Amino acid sequence: MPELSERKKQILANVVEMYIKSGEPVGSKGLISSSGMNCSSATVRNEMNELDQMGYLVQPHTSAGRIPSEKGYRYYVDNLMPRRDVDEFTKRMIDAGIAPAAGDPEKLVNRARELLADITKCAAVSTAPVGEMNVIRKIELVPVGMHTAMMVLLTSNGILKSRLCRIDSDFNVTILEQFYNIVESFFIGKPSGEISPAEIQTIAASVESNYFVMLPLLAAVSDLSGSTNDSRLILGGGANLLSRKDYGDKAIPLLEFLNKKEPLSEVIRSSKDDLSIRIGSENLFKQLEDSSVVVSKYSVKGDNSGSISVIGPTRMDYESVISSMRYLSDLLGHLITSALEE
Repeated sequence: MPELSERKKQILANVVEMYIKSGEPVGSKGLISSSGMNCSSATVRNEMNELDQMGYLVQPHTSAGRIPSEKGYRYYVDNLMPRRDVDEFTKRMIDAGIAPAAGDPEKLVNRARELLADITKCAAVSTAPVGEMNVIRKIELVPVGMHTAMMVLLTSNGILKSRLCRIDSDFNVTILEQFYNIVESFFIGKPSGEISPAEIQTIAASVESNYFVMLPLLAAVSDLSGSTNDSRLILGGGANLLSRKDYGDKAIPLLEFLNKKEPLSEVIRSSKDDLSIRIGSENLFKQLEDSSVVVSKYSVKGDNSGSISVIGPTRMDYESVISSMRYLSDLLGHLITSALEE
């Protein structure tokens, strides 16, 4: 395929940007009026016809203007789209929106997803960090009564879980010291998904006389540890897709697909780069053939950890979405790293 001339590049970029804003096919006269190109309507019309023949534009109706094809969107995103920083209004909105969650890694991830859905008016997906980082970092037991304590478990991927625990004995210094010795010996640094009931029984039995005191506390550790895996992938903003006229009656089937965690998880996992953009049929599943999926990974302590993603129609504002996601993922990684180092 021959390289596009500078004029064809300019026309393609203008068609994409005008169509994203209006949702209406773009004609030669409208393009000249909007872009101020210094050439005749006939010249622009001929260039648009050639872009159509090359597969970058599509004419949806006879005598109508043209809209970008998947190939046109892809060329625009890869070669023509300006890379800009997030605008100041959006930056302030993100900063103010995420600030209340600072210090709590799990709340930060959830708030980032909510902000992304609000900003883009698309569906948004967040994932907590996975892999070798997902180990138990800290367990605290805070007595709140003679027989009751609040247990707090923090994983190295930033997920925080807590629950009330009750024992028949008093929470005295001896019990607390014994509990923390067990935590240090058996749980700190252990992958959060690898604590089995059999292991809990074995550890509790090792304390002999305090078996019936330690067993409910250790069982709580197991429950909290296992529950951290339930927070890895969450969809938000799905209702936004119902208001996107690009989908029409396809919005509800798309939402039903997105609410199935396993295929959605596969979509996110398949994105290997720090920022990936899949347009239409480039996606793994037929249900996403009218959608674009943008995935941005965030880093915690220098390692790619989790991700935030946007799912919306192929006619999304790629420039705005991508600039917002870059800023938000960088901020999210920084804030989670700071929270884990406190």
